[in-house]
Amino acid sequence: MNFKKCSRCGNFYLSKGDVCPKCSSKDSFELTTFKTYIEQNGTENSIEIISQELGIQVKHLNRFLGYEEFKNYVNDFELSKPQSKNNKKVEL
Repeated sequence: MNFKKCSRCGNFYLSKGDVCPKCSSKDSFELTTFKTYIEQNGTENSIEIISQELGIQVKHLNRFLGYEEFKNYVNDFELSKPQSKNNKKVEL
């Protein structure tokens, strides 16, 4: 068996999934919370706003978006990202 590094706490473990057994219940709870939020509110808000509203770190929300069940929502979030105000081209 190979060791895996937990996506949440960084500890190494021998098990299936992205997170160690210690983090599994919290990860499952946050995944369900995120899924419920999307079902009720859609994808109008950015990941950063959803993170603030739900208290789930952005890195975990982005990891959840990599799951098959959220595949259809990834492009919606990419399109709704706010544009940076500092992306002006400098003319020489």
